[in-house]
Amino acid sequence: MQSQRRNMDNQAYSPYAGIWVGFAVISLWFLVLGYLLSVDLSETGPWIYLGVLIQTHLYTGLFITAHDAMHGSVFPSNLKMNHIIGRLCTTLFMFNSYKILKPKHYLHHRFAGTDRDPDYFKKSANFFRWYFDFLKEYVSIKQIILAAITFNVLKLFIPQTNLIIFWIIPSFLSTLQLFYFGTYVPHMGEHDHDNPHKSTTLPKNHVWAFLSCYFFGYHYEHHDSPTTPWWRLWRVKEESIG
Repeated sequence: MQSQRRNMDNQAYSPYAGIWVGFAVISLWFLVLGYLLSVDLSETGPWIYLGVLIQTHLYTGLFITAHDAMHGSVFPSNLKMNHIIGRLCTTLFMFNSYKILKPKHYLHHRFAGTDRDPDYFKKSANFFRWYFDFLKEYVSIKQIILAAITFNVLKLFIPQTNLIIFWIIPSFLSTLQLFYFGTYVPHMGEHDHDNPHKSTTLPKNHVWAFLSCYFFGYHYEHHDSPTTPWWRLWRVKEESIG
């Protein structure tokens, strides 16, 4: 009954809403990055750190949008366009492969917290060992080569320091953000989850849930309603606590 109510809720909003939300995230990523790459760092102050944090959050937004596309919730009425947007977002995120990520993410949902889960590191709950194992699962040589070529081309037109600070560092920090809030915290503890999704969830705090990882700290709720887009997960959280 609860899943049925969620499916009805997912059908209640405009079928184009996900497109507009995705367009907003992608546009903000381009606009903020374009501005940051053009600033004169010799005349900047502490706000540079804010710029890095904002761009990190927008990188995370790209990945979350791609993640929603994997579940068909960016443009449910046009799955071809839905997956095109997903591929665009993963490409902008340092040439990640949508083709590789999508089936592995389905395995994560189907076999969460088991040996068949590509996101789960059973050998140790140590953050760094798990994180590097996570990276090995998804980072490819092709991706690194494409990023290196792009960097060397862009530095002909853009100051190298700006590229490192605002294009490369935020992408790396975003992987930490996504891993920590979207994998490590909700799924750590092999025997600690007495539920079918092998997942915990953040206490209700919508502001922190958005700032930390686009509501994906509400991780049990995401596994329980995977087609709900990130910007409506707070409603699933409200429903789950009555």
